Amino acid sequence: MLGFYNVPMPTLTRDYAAIASSLSSAGSREQRMTAVVDALWEAFHNAAYSWVGFYLDRPDAPDDQRLILGPRRDKPACSPIGLHGACGRAMLTKQTLIVRDVKDLGENYIACDPRDRSEIVIPLIDERGTCWGVLDIDSHEVGAFDERDEAGLRLVLAHAGLIRAK
Repeated sequence: MLGFYNVPMPTLTRDYAAIASSLSSAGSREQRMTAVVDALWEAFHNAAYSWVGFYLDRPDAPDDQRLILGPRRDKPACSPIGLHGACGRAMLTKQTLIVRDVKDLGENYIACDPRDRSEIVIPLIDERGTCWGVLDIDSHEVGAFDERDEAGLRLVLAHAGLIRAK
C-alpha cells in the first residue's frame, strides 16, 4: 500500500492473539465457526476485511458444486462453488493460499464481490488429515494478507477447536 508521495506504508499487524483468547472449543462446530467469523469481523472489518466466512466440503457433490457456504459475515456470497477457485485449491492441496491480487488467478477466480482484490484461504484439516472445509477472508485492498495473517488465523482456528494446533 502506498501512502503520501507514493511511499510504502507499513502493514498493519492484526491482534489475532486477543481474538484467539476470547474463543472456546466448546459447543458445536457450527457454533464455533459462527463465533470465529463474528470475532474476526468485529475486530477487522475496518482493517482491510471485506468478507469472512467458511466454505464446507460436500465430498459426494459434483466438483463444480462441492463447497457450500457456512457461517459468514457480513454480505451474501456465492454458493455452492466448485473446486477450481481459490477455496477449492486450498482444500485440495491442504495448503494455505494467500492471493496478493485476485487478478493473478485469471479464470480460476470466483468473484462473489467484484471489488475484492486479495484473499487468504486456510484449509480446515481434522485429526484424521481430512480437509472438511476452508476459512476464506477477502479484502478490497491488494496485498492485504501475508504469512503473519496465516499464523494468526491458525491460532484463532486452533483455539476454537476447528483445526489441530501445531
